Amino acid sequence: MELVKLIKKCQKNNVEAQEALYRLYAPKLLGICIKYCNDKALADDLFQEAFITIFSKIKQFKHKGSFEGWLKRITINTVLTYYRKQKISASMDIESIPEVLEDIDLDSEQYTLEELLKCVQDLPNQYRLVFNMYVLDEYSHKQIAFELGITEGTSKSNLSRARVILQKKLNKKRYLISG
Repeated sequence: MELVKLIKKCQKNNVEAQEALYRLYAPKLLGICIKYCNDKALADDLFQEAFITIFSKIKQFKHKGSFEGWLKRITINTVLTYYRKQKISASMDIESIPEVLEDIDLDSEQYTLEELLKCVQDLPNQYRLVFNMYVLDEYSHKQIAFELGITEGTSKSNLSRARVILQKKLNKKRYLISG
């Protein structure tokens, strides 16, 4: 079924169309939730909550811009809302960042996707959120600051810390493999 027709049927609360839309986009949207959460059960819960929001707001989609982008935005906002309520994105002390940060080489060819994902998922929540938003979803620090209710400096700080932690974890893996 053509996507435009599928969306229009979903806007009319057609259950079969909703199921088809769910099957079509579930893998990508669940992937977003898993990327932002280090707990599979939480990711599953937020994924379901995102789809509830999608179906309740689908009549607001005006067929302008990317439908997939609209779905991703709702999913990311669902996750961010959860973390805002948990007060996970509390400000961090900028002065405690090392003054000199090494260039971080996250060469994906050296590591499997599963290894990289595991390292990102193991980051503390505030670092994982900022890392995912900045690196993977291409938010600016200004957008991240707005979405998480933090300063741009805190966003930059959290990104730097996330990168340092990831580099240490990946270097440790590399040492264990080669050593």
